[in-house]
Amino acid sequence: MRKRSQRKLLVVGVLIGVIIATALGLKAFNQNLLYFYSPSQVKAGEAPAHHSFRVGGMVVKGSVKRDTKDLGVRFVVTDNAATVKIKYTGILPDLFREGQGIVAMGRINPDGTFVAEQVLAKHDEKYMPPEVAAALKAGKKLKAEQRKNGTI
Repeated sequence: MRKRSQRKLLVVGVLIGVIIATALGLKAFNQNLLYFYSPSQVKAGEAPAHHSFRVGGMVVKGSVKRDTKDLGVRFVVTDNAATVKIKYTGILPDLFREGQGIVAMGRINPDGTFVAEQVLAKHDEKYMPPEVAAALKAGKKLKAEQRKNGTI
């Protein structure tokens, strides 16, 4: 009987260890996910306030303002229904231009400005990240509905 109870304790111990390891792994995995939000979703408050995420859309023409003192740049991204101001410090991709699709990764400030840690630009004229294309399509639908309802 003694060996049997020791085996039970060993099995229970291993089972508890596996459960703890699985829980820690899932928690770490969840913390490293970067969800994509469109500018409309960010404006609606659907994006997490204290967690990194991705936002993307088209860079609004005439919105790029470069800081003369450092590598800082501010610009506005739209999904044709809403806009988000983005602040980035660093070297922008060579393909970054006004009127082009981008995806930025970072966090939202309490004032509503998105502070980007990384900015990605599309790599050729025909390609658009699927998230950006879907956000632009949804933004056009939303704007059309707003016009129809007379809310804009």
